[in-house]
Amino acid sequence: MTRELHLSVALGSAGPRAAAHWTGLVQLAELGALDFVTLDDSLDPADADGRLDAVAVLAHAAARTSRIGLVPTVTTTHTEPFHTSTALATLDFVSQGRAGWLVDVSTAEEAAHAVGRRDPAPDAELWAEAADAAEVAARLWDSWEDDAEIRDADTGRFVDRDKLHYTDFEGPRFSVRGPSIVPRPPQGRPPIAVTLDAQGRDARWELAARHAKIVLLDADSPATAREARTELLRRADRDDLRVLIRVTETPDKLAELLAHWHAEAGTDGFHLALTDPTEELPAVIHDIVPALRARGLFRATHAGHTLRDHLGLARPANRYAVRTGATR
Repeated sequence: MTRELHLSVALGSAGPRAAAHWTGLVQLAELGALDFVTLDDSLDPADADGRLDAVAVLAHAAARTSRIGLVPTVTTTHTEPFHTSTALATLDFVSQGRAGWLVDVSTAEEAAHAVGRRDPAPDAELWAEAADAAEVAARLWDSWEDDAEIRDADTGRFVDRDKLHYTDFEGPRFSVRGPSIVPRPPQGRPPIAVTLDAQGRDARWELAARHAKIVLLDADSPATAREARTELLRRADRDDLRVLIRVTETPDKLAELLAHWHAEAGTDGFHLALTDPTEELPAVIHDIVPALRARGLFRATHAGHTLRDHLGLARPANRYAVRTGATR
């Protein structure tokens, strides 16, 4: 039986064009039933000229799309995890359950000086901090039980306080008590994504194993990709991890290449890093996607509504909810 693949696209960095430009690209990607788009962001002042905030841009796109997943890059370095979790929960509400989070760190000295939080740190330390930030975000998203909101106008009660929970996270880099100021997101927890090098085996692999639902993998051969996926699943010890190979070839003969890699690598799909999304995305949607469908490798339309639906990921149970009888 032919395995359908997951397919997503990187739109680059959000700037300096208007939000409407990026929304148009997201709409085009949705037309092809792609799983999700990613939009990069950075704290580096050298990239700041005309750049828009990735979360804000995708919130704009969320109101003008209905199915495609929206995954902004949010850097954990120099950023408070409480604010990050709130922003992503808000995007999940605005999009009705289509938000994700591409985790990144900032090693640039210029960014550290511009933000003023602290001096640059080694990669391993920053990715360990990112893992803690991911843990805090998950706890904050769970800090409201699904039925915590009452919204009773007659009594003036908005929330059942017994269904709000303190996260009480204490770590070497920050502490967060919680609860969140935003109710639990529609997906429970927006899926976390991380970019990995198949050869790297660096600190971000630990973050991926513990927290990621999506891995965007750089690999130089199908064999390397297969071995990396096997190692990731071994470390994670779970089956809810989707490994997508990052591909930077141009659209020419791309469908043939993807079909070959999909068969040989055994991974879950591909993340297309286009050189010029404005020029190349139309060819992906109108040429590559139909060619993949003709091979039985890609769906004709979105089967579900949320990003978790597209990826075949269950909605997670709330870690703080007291369970009596049926599971909420």
